[in-house]
Amino acid sequence: MKVLVQKLAVLAVVGSVQTLSSCKKQQQQASVPNYKIITCQKSDATIKHEYTCTLQGEQAVEIRPQISGTITRICVDEGQNVKKGQVLFIIDQAPYRDAIRQALAQVSSARATLANSRLTLQSKRELRQQHVVSDFDLRQAENNASQAAASLANAQAQLQSARTNFSYTVVRSPANGVIGMINYRVGALVSASITNPLTTVSDNSRIRAYFSITENALEEYIQDYGSVSNVLKNLPPVQLKSNSGKLLNMTAHVDAISGNVDSSTGAVTCRATFNNANGLLRNGGNGVIVMPYKIHQAIIIPQEATFDLQNKIFVYKVVNKKAKSQEIKIIDHSDGQHYIVLSGLNVGDRIVGEGAGLLSEGTQVEK
Repeated sequence: MKVLVQKLAVLAVVGSVQTLSSCKKQQQQASVPNYKIITCQKSDATIKHEYTCTLQGEQAVEIRPQISGTITRICVDEGQNVKKGQVLFIIDQAPYRDAIRQALAQVSSARATLANSRLTLQSKRELRQQHVVSDFDLRQAENNASQAAASLANAQAQLQSARTNFSYTVVRSPANGVIGMINYRVGALVSASITNPLTTVSDNSRIRAYFSITENALEEYIQDYGSVSNVLKNLPPVQLKSNSGKLLNMTAHVDAISGNVDSSTGAVTCRATFNNANGLLRNGGNGVIVMPYKIHQAIIIPQEATFDLQNKIFVYKVVNKKAKSQEIKIIDHSDGQHYIVLSGLNVGDRIVGEGAGLLSEGTQVEK
C-alpha cells in the first residue's frame, strides 16, 4: 500500500511538470505578436506625388501712375472684371492742362520768332547781293534762323511731353482681367515712386501653378524620357488640389521647367497652366499639384515598413522567424505612402510590413 502511494505521488509530480512545461510553451507562443509580413514582388503601379504650388494669373499687372498728382476719381471697384483700355483712375488734370496751354504759347512764340528770323535772313541775303552788308552779318542771320528753328522744335517737344503727361492722368487697364484691392482712395497723393501699386489687374482666364521638384527627381525624369523637352512632351497630366484638400475637376500639362537649380534648396521650379474659365482659381492663391508617376516592374513597399537611421532607410527582413535589419535604396519619388525600392530587396524576400520603427534587431516576428 505504501509503495502504491509513492508511485501515485511520483506520477502526480511528473504530470505537474509536464503541464507547467506545456503552459510555458503556450505562453511563449502567445507572446509573439501577430506582425504583418509582406512578400516582395515586382509590379507596375502609378504613384502620385504632391507638391505645394503658388497660383498666378497668366498676366498679373501692377497698376502704377506715371505722373504725380491727387486721385480725383476711381472708376472701378475691387473684384470687378475690366477690359483692356478701360479707365481705372483719374488723377488731377488741372496742372497738366495748364502745362499744355503754356507749351502751346511757347510754340506760338517760337514759331513767330522763327518767322521773323527767316524774314531777317531773306533781307540780309538781298542786301549782301548788293554789297550793303558783310558776310558776317549774313552768317549771323543764318545762325539766328537756325536757332529759332531749334527753339520751335524744342517748344513742340515740350508740347508733346505736356500732352503725354496729360494722357497719363487717365489710368487705363493694360489688359483684360480682374481688379485686385485698391490701395489708394480719392484725394490721395500718388506718384511713380509709390510703394504699393494703385491696384493689380489679373488675367485669370488661365492660371499658372508654380511648384518645385528636387534636382534628383528631374534627373530621373530625364533618364526616363531622354531630355527636358521630351519630359515636357511625355509627362502625364497633373491635377490640382485646393488648400482644403479637395481635388478639383481640372487637369493641365507641365509646360515649363526652369533651367536653374535653387542652390539653397536643390529644387527646380516647374509650371503647369490650368484653364480657369469658371473663375474658380485666383491670382496669388495656393494649392497642391498632384503629379502621377508610372512605375514598371519595381518592388514597391509601404513607408510604414521602413525606418530611418542616420539618414539611411532600413527594413526588417524576416530571417529564421526573426527581424533582421536591411538597408535599402529608393528612387527619389514618393507619394507619402510608398517607396520604390532601387536596391536592397529581391523578389521573394519577406519583410515586416508595418510598425518597423517599433521593432529591434532579433525580435521574433513569427511563431
